[in-house]
Amino acid sequence: MSEPSAPGVRGAIFGDTRDITPFRNGHVRTSVGGLAEGLSGAIWGVLKGKAAGRIEVAGEVPRLKRLAGKTAKSVYDAVFTSTEPDRLLTLARSYPGWAGLCYVMAGLLVYQHGGYLRASELLQRGLSIRIDDAASQFSSSYLRRVVTRIEVAERIDVPVLFSEESVFLALSHCFRETGQTAEALDILASLPPSLPSALARCTAAAALDRHADVVAWTEGLRNTDDLSAALLLIRAQSLRVLGEREAAQAALEEVLRRKKTSLALRNDALTDRALSRLEVRRRPNPRLPVPRVVVRRKQGKPEEAELDTVDGIRKDIEVRRMWNKDFGEPDD
Repeated sequence: MSEPSAPGVRGAIFGDTRDITPFRNGHVRTSVGGLAEGLSGAIWGVLKGKAAGRIEVAGEVPRLKRLAGKTAKSVYDAVFTSTEPDRLLTLARSYPGWAGLCYVMAGLLVYQHGGYLRASELLQRGLSIRIDDAASQFSSSYLRRVVTRIEVAERIDVPVLFSEESVFLALSHCFRETGQTAEALDILASLPPSLPSALARCTAAAALDRHADVVAWTEGLRNTDDLSAALLLIRAQSLRVLGEREAAQAALEEVLRRKKTSLALRNDALTDRALSRLEVRRRPNPRLPVPRVVVRRKQGKPEEAELDTVDGIRKDIEVRRMWNKDFGEPDD
């Protein structure tokens, strides 16, 4: 397991100060929305034919330059026209200077298809190999529009342009899916602050019971979009675990403050708020007393048993007595 963060470096990790970031708008999945998207995706796949399953691109695929070399043409075709990673793996063996880039692109393609274990192996191998100048120039010229949709938290997807963030976030998600939660948290330590990386880090940290880190990393967060609202939900859950119920309620109220917050996230906040209030009000149930029979002997009358017990039983006895008085046998 990862070591806890050192004092002095546990500040907020969500404030991205860059003018241009590789992240597009995040998306909150719902059960109904997921079904509709799956159906539309299947229809779109039929219409696209062979293009289905390829690496996604924002906008049009960039055109290959006329003076591009043989290696660049081969890698270009493998990246933008192939649905299988094998072509990229073959090129990685054929051109050692391009191997790192080919393994990374193959890993992103496998990740897009849901093969998390193999994707993690390919991404790690690609990151460990240094590429040459030609491969680096190819990356900056043609791969800027490549988009990878990455799950940074439960039901939260973020499209990320090809960058250090896209590779590391995809690898972190692969680690979470394969049970390597500590590694999923460690791989994100070097990324600059941003809401997507903060969501991924807090998701992994909460799973490792590092709730104090989650609270420190999200201090001062406001609900400005659905990503921040999802992060506030994780913060509220960690605060509840730490016994800070008032602060947890404040985080949930912040989720509900913005009216345009995703309905799914608002419902989660309402549910968590109700459960938290129920937990505060709940008290241990006292043990119900056992009915105690008290026998009193009165002169000239038979023994009469009186039950000293809860109101329900006492009322039942009174009703029976009234019935016997009105409809029972008359006294001699």
